[in-house]
Amino acid sequence: MEHFVVSARKYRPQTFKDVVGQKAITNTLLNAIDNNHLAQALLFCGPRGVGKTTCARILAKMINSDGTEREDEDFAFNIFELDAASNNSVDDIRNLIDQVRIPPQVGKYKVYIIDEVHMLSSAAFNAFLKTLEEPPKHAIFILATTEKHKIIPTILSRCQIFDFKRITVTDAKEYLKYIAEEQGIEAEDDALHVIAQKADGAMRDALSIFDRVVSFSGKYLTRQAVTENLNVLDFETYFTATEFILENKIPDLMLQFNEILSRGFDAHHFVSGLASHFRDLMVCKNEATIPLLEVGEEAQQKYAEQSRKTSMPFLLEALKLANECDLNYKTSKNQRLLIELCLMQLASITYDGEKKNGKPFIIPATFFINTEKVPVKEVAPTNAIPPTITETTTPQAVKEPIPTPVSKPAAPKIDLKNMPKGVSGFSLKSIKAKKELEKNRVEDIVDEENLPREKFTEEEMQEYWNKYVAKLEKDGKKIMASNLTVDTPRMKNPTTIWIESPNDGIKHDIINQQNALLAYLKKKLKNYDISLHITVNEETAKKFIFTPQEKYEKLRETNPVIDLLRKEFDLDL
Repeated sequence: MEHFVVSARKYRPQTFKDVVGQKAITNTLLNAIDNNHLAQALLFCGPRGVGKTTCARILAKMINSDGTEREDEDFAFNIFELDAASNNSVDDIRNLIDQVRIPPQVGKYKVYIIDEVHMLSSAAFNAFLKTLEEPPKHAIFILATTEKHKIIPTILSRCQIFDFKRITVTDAKEYLKYIAEEQGIEAEDDALHVIAQKADGAMRDALSIFDRVVSFSGKYLTRQAVTENLNVLDFETYFTATEFILENKIPDLMLQFNEILSRGFDAHHFVSGLASHFRDLMVCKNEATIPLLEVGEEAQQKYAEQSRKTSMPFLLEALKLANECDLNYKTSKNQRLLIELCLMQLASITYDGEKKNGKPFIIPATFFINTEKVPVKEVAPTNAIPPTITETTTPQAVKEPIPTPVSKPAAPKIDLKNMPKGVSGFSLKSIKAKKELEKNRVEDIVDEENLPREKFTEEEMQEYWNKYVAKLEKDGKKIMASNLTVDTPRMKNPTTIWIESPNDGIKHDIINQQNALLAYLKKKLKNYDISLHITVNEETAKKFIFTPQEKYEKLRETNPVIDLLRKEFDLDL
């Protein structure tokens, strides 16, 4: 069997022009060589498989070239590669330092490439510092790492740093296309795009995946064969799911999700991919953002076609639901149910039927009485007591849908205690009573415009104020009566009564009970423009600070029996 060389080695770039996706770095290095402006300590950092070691080897070869050497000359005697992952001790670095002192036998420079330099121990880094800062004229150090943050700052400050970027999907796909042509392989554009996406920015990974797929499908690569071999969900899955969502086909959507799980795919991967699909559809809405869509030409047409079927509000809501599902996936105890609920909500966004409060649910809540469906609409919270259903509810009483009450200030309450027994909260009688109360309230408001607005004095107001307080005490509402005596009411203007409260608690108690007080004063003073202004003044509280003895005397005035209680049980104050 003939020896096989993997594509990552066979097609390793030999010049800077062949390096994929790192044009800024290769141009900088070329200019540095041409202008004799190359630093003696370089640090190449970036993700795996983006060309750090390859660029280091090309650079080492170029700086020793003078045009007279053979084309295949690799200057092996001048290039030293050290794997810091396995040679990370102080002794290894000392051996390296000893070699640095010896000048090159061929060429001008000795180049030391230290790969995975972040694996060096702290002692090895410290031993390397002096040599790195002041190397011999014939020595150049090229350090390569995937984790720059693990390198000590004293090393970083002595190096010229080059940050390698991830290979874009477009660049990776174009290079794969070139290799496929070199090997005589026909490959669909979407198939190469899937490989480039799967590589996640690493050219070496893309070439390894390419070799694997070629071994599986031979000389013709299709998108279907690639997705099957790599076990990835291609965009056709998400196109189909989106069609089901737009057509409100919940059963088909559930079956598709079940099939995806049965094929061994991760449910979390599916829902995150669905969110990315919605994002891609949104990108297609504007021609200016289409370059953000990193897919093949055929796929772009499909995205544009489906994007025209969707609206921007739908995509925003779909993105929100999918993203929330993605965030809650790891903390959910029933992850499959979480995604199924998300899919049902997605399929309900564009449903045209009756919804509850605009929430994305297709099937509204219903009562099933005598096989008749009666939709029940949710009612916004009001001051009204919520109606209840009693056992005496008749089918005839619930056949008519419940009307949604109009949101108005101070909505009237339904007194369930005085309702006839056996009458349902959902009955027509209760609805009629409620409408009657609303009608009367509206009539009162209309009539109030023609009610009297006679002038009155502050003394008259205080007289009726005290009479109202006496009425409260007679009715047993001593706390409210006490609250109204914390301060003497005064007139702020001809129709506004002003009273000061010692704290916010008493103020809120007065506000909650002010309707009855104002109704009494308006009627007695014959002025329906009267309003109440309440402020908080902590100085007022000083009037109500009593000693224990004063408190006891106050209580005894209210209820003399308390003195008998104290004597009977021999209580102290």
